[in-house]
Amino acid sequence: MGLVILLGAFALGIAAGMPVAFAMGIAAASAFLFEGFPMLITFQRAMAGVTVFSLLAIPFFVLAGEIMLHGGIAKRLLGFASALVGHIKGGLAMVNIFSSMLFGGISGSAVADISALGSVQIPLMKERGYRPDFAVNVTITSSIAGIIIPPSHNMIIFAVAAGGGISISKLFLAGVIPGVLMCLCLAVAAYVLSLKHQYPAEPFPGVAALGRSSLQALPGLFTAVIIIGGTLSGVFTVTESGAFGAIYALLLTTLHYRSLSWQGFRTAVASSVRTTAMVMILIAFASSFAYLLALYQVPSKLSDLLLAISDNPIVVLLMINVILLLLGMIMDMAALILICTPIFLPIAKSLGMAPEHFGIMLLVNLGIGLCTPPVGTCLFIGCAVGKVKIEDALRTIWPFYLAILFALILVTYFPVFTMWLPDLMS
Repeated sequence: MGLVILLGAFALGIAAGMPVAFAMGIAAASAFLFEGFPMLITFQRAMAGVTVFSLLAIPFFVLAGEIMLHGGIAKRLLGFASALVGHIKGGLAMVNIFSSMLFGGISGSAVADISALGSVQIPLMKERGYRPDFAVNVTITSSIAGIIIPPSHNMIIFAVAAGGGISISKLFLAGVIPGVLMCLCLAVAAYVLSLKHQYPAEPFPGVAALGRSSLQALPGLFTAVIIIGGTLSGVFTVTESGAFGAIYALLLTTLHYRSLSWQGFRTAVASSVRTTAMVMILIAFASSFAYLLALYQVPSKLSDLLLAISDNPIVVLLMINVILLLLGMIMDMAALILICTPIFLPIAKSLGMAPEHFGIMLLVNLGIGLCTPPVGTCLFIGCAVGKVKIEDALRTIWPFYLAILFALILVTYFPVFTMWLPDLMS
């Protein structure tokens, strides 16, 4: 009965339009009261969820990404991508995807990717004769790279939700090849559609222009090197590398590029504070919610149910993927990481899957949810930026869905794509 109250109160909160964090908090409080626990337990479990040192890295990662966004780094990355791949058929689509891959490795945010690159790329693609829905769909789907290619604060959330014991540096490495692989799959889809619709290729600017644009973009890309390299080398902890990354981004945009205005800095700080506050509130209440799921033995019961259907790892992983894809369509990504990790990670481990491998599979699944209705944040923002109706975008987005699903299958069933780099560095 307690589980029914927990899930029922949560479902009612979501149906009423309540923010996910508050829906989880009220549901947890209701279940605690039903079980006869003091209300104080709800807040004790919530505070236990956020008093984790590694979570301090999140505000630093977010701030570094916001400074890069408002400091003009995206435009330099866009110039480099244009010089490098713009001459391929459907060149601006390739530039869009490659820019997302580069910017994702700095910002760690799909929404920031759309805001920074989409506002420039979508109008430019329209001017060059690309269909508006095609331009929006390329931008939306390629933005997922921001949550898979490190550094990504969602990876830190996963590590915390997994209960510790997971190396964040290994998790960072595990996301590199899957993120690039996904972007390559999207590029193939974009290329095929460009051939079909005869979209133009941009003129190659020459080796000299390519060299200049790469030199302009290199200092910005070095932010990711500081964060990831500092963590892998053991010079910094994850939190310290995030702090140094934010400091470097600030110095780069103010002293080197001189492109970050005072207003831009204030906007970046305010945005990072809002994002951090939302994430921390979500983690806090999700901690209480997850505690009750464990109390009611939901992970073990669901594991028994799935294994009763089939003990074939291929089938079990397929069922987990389908469940995650469906949940990703109706719930926020961070909330699902916190809820689903304690449930499905033990099942994945029982099948011999490494935690880092499962984490990347989870992020790819939930990343797809950002591009699907009814609550796809990236879908809504991309359509708003591109001034395209959601229904028009959805009619033609399916080739890009298929491309990401193909990448998801490779990531799920071929561990080498995820674990080769972490194993190489261990």
